[in-house]
Amino acid sequence: MINLDQFTLIVLLFIIAPITGAIALLVLFFFEKRLDLLRMQKRQFELEKEFQKSLYVQLSQQIQPHFMFNTLNVILSLARLRRNEQVVGALEVFSKFLKFKYNTDEPMIRLEEEIRYTGHYLDIQRLRFGDRLQLSTDYDDRVLDAFIPPFVLQTIVENAFKHGLEPKMGALELSIQCYRSLDQVMLIVTDNGVGFHDSSYSDEEIQGHGLENIRTRLRIFFGDESSVSLKPGSAGGAVAEVCWPFIQEDVSKGVHEDASNENYA
Repeated sequence: MINLDQFTLIVLLFIIAPITGAIALLVLFFFEKRLDLLRMQKRQFELEKEFQKSLYVQLSQQIQPHFMFNTLNVILSLARLRRNEQVVGALEVFSKFLKFKYNTDEPMIRLEEEIRYTGHYLDIQRLRFGDRLQLSTDYDDRVLDAFIPPFVLQTIVENAFKHGLEPKMGALELSIQCYRSLDQVMLIVTDNGVGFHDSSYSDEEIQGHGLENIRTRLRIFFGDESSVSLKPGSAGGAVAEVCWPFIQEDVSKGVHEDASNENYA
């Protein structure tokens, strides 16, 4: 026969059991939603990563047709003049330029590599313009190990030639400076080209030739600590300035690891 205490216990069990079951269902529901959220975040991260990778691949394959045609014309002119050694040298430099451009798919590289690659581009321009081109470079040894997205310097230099120097008659001047200012790397490219009075320096055309891409890629890794600007030079021409944090490691790997840790926390 059931006494009062046993009856009370049974009643409590009948009351508590549904509540416990409901709580258990709520907990399971919460964890299921949490897992779904983590899966969605992981998928979004993977899509973002693929999107960013596609941007780098797209940029690396954007060799301007006018530059290729001009380079081939230079090589053809040298061949017609039977300057065989210079033809061989031009082909070798052009080969190195293309090899780096189409084989580089890393999100970030050392500034030293970017300078070396841009040097191939400048060697070709020296062949093209000859004594008309006066080139000045000043690279601070302390920033050579800094990491940067690829094709930043080369794109800015190429813009200086296409929009500023190529349309100009007479002597051409290009200056490249790169130095460290506190915890920032400063890159300054100055030309004595036609400047902003020429229609080729419209904002839409400038952004369409890589500067907005540079700004976007720098912002991905460095946020508001990076900047890209283009302004008229004090004596004509144009001045392009790029600034980003001095970091001696590939922060793209850190971005990947941080995102992965958040997804599985």
